[in-house]
Amino acid sequence: MKTPLNIRVHRDESVLEIVWAEDQVSRLPFRLLRQSCRCAMCIDEFSGRQILDPDSIPEDIQLKDVSLTGNYALKFAWSDSHDTGLYTWTHLHSLEG
Repeated sequence: MKTPLNIRVHRDESVLEIVWAEDQVSRLPFRLLRQSCRCAMCIDEFSGRQILDPDSIPEDIQLKDVSLTGNYALKFAWSDSHDTGLYTWTHLHSLEG
């Protein structure tokens, strides 16, 4: 599992920047992050099917707060009042495309 070396929130660009080892950098748009939530409200726990309609996320979604959860994930609070998802390092790394 890769662990970030640095994490920056670029609110003016609506992007979360993660610096991984070996100068690898992920720039993840806020909307992509919100659409990729893996919590039980967004993903069916039993089937793994996405419940959240990705198109329902506003283009201008904003990150209100971000916090570290242990040494394995980030937790986000979004402008649409959603704040239950944990984004593991593995999940965040998989979003870089």
